[in-house]
Amino acid sequence: MEKIKPRTLSGFMELLPPQQILFDTMVRSLRDSFSLYGYTPLDTPLMEAAEILLAKGGGETEKQVYSLRKGDTDLALRYELTTSLAKYVAMNYGRLTFPFRRYEIGKVYRGERAQRGRFREFYQADIDIVGNGELDVLNEAEIPSVIYRCFTSLGLKDFVIKINNRKVLSGFFEIIGAGDTAPHIMRAIDKFDKVGVEKLTEMLIADLSLSQTQTDEVIGLITHQGDPFDILDKYKGRSDIFDKGVEELAAIKRHISGFGVPDSHFRFDLSIARGLDYYTGTVYETYLANHAEVGSVCSGGRYDDLAEYYTDRKLPGVGISIGLTRLFYILQEQSMLSDSVLTSPSDVLIVPMTSDLSHAVALATSMRESGLRVSIYGENKKFKSKLAYADKLGIPFVVFIGEDEINNNVITVKDMASGNQTTASAGILTAGVLEKIKSRRANAPVEEKQAL
Repeated sequence: MEKIKPRTLSGFMELLPPQQILFDTMVRSLRDSFSLYGYTPLDTPLMEAAEILLAKGGGETEKQVYSLRKGDTDLALRYELTTSLAKYVAMNYGRLTFPFRRYEIGKVYRGERAQRGRFREFYQADIDIVGNGELDVLNEAEIPSVIYRCFTSLGLKDFVIKINNRKVLSGFFEIIGAGDTAPHIMRAIDKFDKVGVEKLTEMLIADLSLSQTQTDEVIGLITHQGDPFDILDKYKGRSDIFDKGVEELAAIKRHISGFGVPDSHFRFDLSIARGLDYYTGTVYETYLANHAEVGSVCSGGRYDDLAEYYTDRKLPGVGISIGLTRLFYILQEQSMLSDSVLTSPSDVLIVPMTSDLSHAVALATSMRESGLRVSIYGENKKFKSKLAYADKLGIPFVVFIGEDEINNNVITVKDMASGNQTTASAGILTAGVLEKIKSRRANAPVEEKQAL
């Protein structure tokens, strides 16, 4: 029989065991952070009826969706988590309590061209707060706190959360007489970081037909240095939507420090637009300070009507999304994943030195009940091979149980890092090993290197 060469499709990420453990550690850290803010977990299906997922689709979105057919039913793989949330809230409206706070960490699929840091199958980590008819701006002020806690819990230190409000931009375009093209201007501004002032100026004039005066006003606003509220004050009183946006930004400014976000980790930036018309208020982009070239690693914002395609009820919300697979790829590429996290599948490897395995089995059970991850090496190999097995897997402690240990009711523990061996009662050594393991488990999965 001809053998098939094993391969993984382009744009799909598979990890070796140590990296998978690091990835799972990041997932647990995010779950813990989300839970601290009262978000409930949600797990929606990977596959939905195509009409559900594509209700707000069309254009490029529909081209990227993986579609399939089963019998007479058109199906599709989800390309984001927000659409599934919208369906879920509309369907379960009468059984949910609002504001509804949920988090979801799951895979999504996009049939786009695979490239560096861009995947066809990837994990997203989302949070959303959905209101019933209305949602107070205080929820928007809290979101940067969630971002800050998530990233610091992962071990990241040098990052900045950039905040703006699309009402400010919409009202500003109205003030300068360009309100009719506001969505197009926002999509152009969303590319500002990539194209720069000169190219953006060309786009605004040549592509969107803004006058030189209007273009100068736009460029002046989004490149303003210093406190953005200084320039915003100059335009107040000339547009209701502009004034509302400034008011909402001011509310976030009042509360953000109280929510525990240091001044060093957030900035009001009038160039942040988020290209999707979906967003209607506050918007967020999060950047790694020393790796701005990778773009935003966490983004989102306020929207007025989550489930407009599924219900007539007004369900405003605010949310963010972390492209977790992409973030992991970037951290790995930048050598920012920590070496101090325990990535072995076991904390302890028990090596029986006698043909009677009952003592090893009993010890493994006892150690597991204490909270240690334990495996037994039962293969008939040479002693060096048994140690080599633990060494290759990075298992930090090896326990030997031979005739002497059984007769004296003790065990021998070898610390694989130091090479030291200790013989004592199982209870004492189990407690000592557990204490050391707990400190290793507390290590964050990310370690930022100091710039030279």
